[in-house]
Amino acid sequence: MTDWQAFTVETKDNVAQVTLTGPGKGNAMGPDFWRELPEIFQALDTDPEVRAIVLTGSGKHFSYGLDLPAMSGTFGPLLADRALAAPRTDFLTEIRGMQASVTAVADSRKPVIAAISGWCIGGGLDLIAAADIRYASADAKFSLREAKVAIVADIGSLHRLPGIIGEGHLRELAYTAKDIDAARAERIGLVNEVFPDQEAVLDAAHATAREIAANPPLVVQGVKDVLDQRRKDEVAAGLRYVSAWNAAFLPSEDLTEAIKAVFEKRAPEFRGK
Repeated sequence: MTDWQAFTVETKDNVAQVTLTGPGKGNAMGPDFWRELPEIFQALDTDPEVRAIVLTGSGKHFSYGLDLPAMSGTFGPLLADRALAAPRTDFLTEIRGMQASVTAVADSRKPVIAAISGWCIGGGLDLIAAADIRYASADAKFSLREAKVAIVADIGSLHRLPGIIGEGHLRELAYTAKDIDAARAERIGLVNEVFPDQEAVLDAAHATAREIAANPPLVVQGVKDVLDQRRKDEVAAGLRYVSAWNAAFLPSEDLTEAIKAVFEKRAPEFRGK
């Protein structure tokens, strides 16, 4: 394909492996990630040699989620001049672009198997929620972390996870922003199966991808298309609603405090303002 800044892509025996590579620590999601993700998945979607996709992270972790330092320019104008329409409109456009990046994964006609090790936080959870199948290593940890940084999750977790883990589990994770381990993730259905280590989970993901790739490709695509129809319109409407909600209500003293706390490496003090 091409040289990517935030990914590597390798294809063998009708299976593509897409690997997050950063450049932020823990494969954090900066501008390169959001720009390149839809380009990669659209290219794989039209490649007749690709019948299944394995999605994983480089190093010990799947992803720390949004790279707040790298993406601070997205929030800065909104917080500096939050009463005006222009920065809110720009922010709305930015959110919807990021949503479209992850939706490109969900809309792929080729089934996507996520192989998760280490931390999978915030945007990482949005990303795996867009996959068809999720496997984890025993050391994997998951967190719908946005509430702890004064953000309403707006890239897809709140809309795709109800059909995966159910409303009760989702509300618990979203309200508390707590961390859960691989065993809990398997119990609530967030992941299909847990494997001993990173090598084993990646091997299992490729084994499943090869099984999928051995089936008639148009039939597999048809099955995915039929299954996806149950949720597409609902998810799309939810994404539009949350993007508008965040453009209207996200600017706050608490968000400013959360971003400052990240840069200053301290615990935030939220005041509900």
